[in-house]
Amino acid sequence: MRTICFVISCGSILAATPEFSKDVAPILNKHCVQCHRPNDIAPMSLLDYKSARPWAKSIRRAVTARSMPPWFADAEPGHFSNDPRLSKKEIETIQAWADGGAKEGNPGDLPKPPTYVEGWQLGKPDVVIDIGEDYKVTAGEDAYEHFTVSTNFTEGKWIRAAEIKPGNRQVVHHVHVLLVQDNLEAMAAASTLNAPGLSDYLIKDGKLTRIRMDSPVVNDACASDAPALPFLRGYQQGGLAAFLPGRPPDVFEEGTAKWLPAGAKLEFVIHYARTSKKEQTDRTSVGLFLAPAQPKQVLQRMDLRNFFMRIPAGAANQEVRRCHTFDRDTELLSFTPHMHYRGKDIRYELVHANGRKEVLLNVPHYDFNWQLVYRLRQPVIAERGSRIEITAHYDNSANNKANPDFKAVVRWGDKSEEEMMTSWIEFLERPQYTGRAK
Repeated sequence: MRTICFVISCGSILAATPEFSKDVAPILNKHCVQCHRPNDIAPMSLLDYKSARPWAKSIRRAVTARSMPPWFADAEPGHFSNDPRLSKKEIETIQAWADGGAKEGNPGDLPKPPTYVEGWQLGKPDVVIDIGEDYKVTAGEDAYEHFTVSTNFTEGKWIRAAEIKPGNRQVVHHVHVLLVQDNLEAMAAASTLNAPGLSDYLIKDGKLTRIRMDSPVVNDACASDAPALPFLRGYQQGGLAAFLPGRPPDVFEEGTAKWLPAGAKLEFVIHYARTSKKEQTDRTSVGLFLAPAQPKQVLQRMDLRNFFMRIPAGAANQEVRRCHTFDRDTELLSFTPHMHYRGKDIRYELVHANGRKEVLLNVPHYDFNWQLVYRLRQPVIAERGSRIEITAHYDNSANNKANPDFKAVVRWGDKSEEEMMTSWIEFLERPQYTGRAK
């Protein structure tokens, strides 16, 4: 029997036409079905042949263009531990499958798909805490809502992972879960609700907040003469967990955990995106996964923001910067940039104490629809005296197809049509580290 070969555009040859059951399903299980499954964020399921077959050409286009799985860092594969990009061989397999008729093959060759527990990606949580009510989301409005609930913990617990599950994915855009602190300064993490000092520059618009248009303008918060305005220096303590489009659940580095004390309360900060449908309800929850013992190190998150940015009308490449100088040796683990529709690109660079510069993350094409976390495969040491410099650019011109209004002057605000310049950075303090950058 003669073997039929398919020559792919890049020049490699596959020995036979790939089949879904044996060749394609393992790739989809590994890279795609976490989102492409019933009742999840993606528009169609790829868990079985019947569901995937109508989308064969679309799948081919997406993987060939590398638009799926979504990934925007320009680093070489292997730099980040959670890089989901398909290998050259995997792309060729899907191309040949679609071009060869998208055949099913022997159903007996189909691998067992990943299992998901009641919509949880990480399996069944040890503890589930929700917002405490069936919240009614008004049609036609953006809203930021805050829900404070008790954990009812009678003793403190170490958390090794946390997964936020929106109660209604049609209206929940993103969520932060914070540990409620008695110190209001420590609560200024994911919103401006309890942000001391910033209130003088804020105005309220229903359930949303924005910086006043006549507030000082500081696009370069790294400048030596930048004014001492709220949160342009130092960092804000980050939250327990976050849910953003395309961002996986928070699984903390091995040997690390976060602490929730006895009697702790959690604050859910939820951005409900505008929907044209009728009034809907939501009951978002967070699943907590407990660590078996006290960790070697406590995982922390710093939040860096520039609340005083200003983007002129029509500006195609407005630069906004934020920096932080480390006062102790710190191990950097991951980066999550957050901007809105005008976000164009963002770059994280570490200037070591000896002056050497190191690019930690470069996202040349930011996409508001996919706000990803980038986890370093090898943590980077930011030694005492080093500085992280974050540089973002915004496109407020008519050429930006996602731009809500290129004639508007844009400042920081909760609404998606306004802007933000935010970075969430996971880190470990390294008091035992005594080396210096080479």
